[in-house]
Amino acid sequence: MRYRAGLLLIWLLCAVAALVAHVWMLAAIIAGSRRAWKIGIGFDQLANTAFGGDEDETISSRCWRYRDEQPYKTLRWLLDAGFGDGHCESAREAEMARVL
Repeated sequence: MRYRAGLLLIWLLCAVAALVAHVWMLAAIIAGSRRAWKIGIGFDQLANTAFGGDEDETISSRCWRYRDEQPYKTLRWLLDAGFGDGHCESAREAEMARVL
């Protein structure tokens, strides 16, 4: 019971943090700050974790790792179309360089 109560408290804090992050991201976009991109990457990693991926990996990097499997093949195509050819491959290379 205590464990569950602790998780509920963490959930509440995460909800507050997400709201603050959204406000900061919008302010950073308006100000032209690079912080907006960093916050976006944080949300990307959060989404990847929610979908069962690694918490330190972006969805783009995951799409490159599983590039020949569905639904990653289609999602990689969409991400590369939206962010430029080679986006997912570049995301994977950047993450591998950070890890090493």
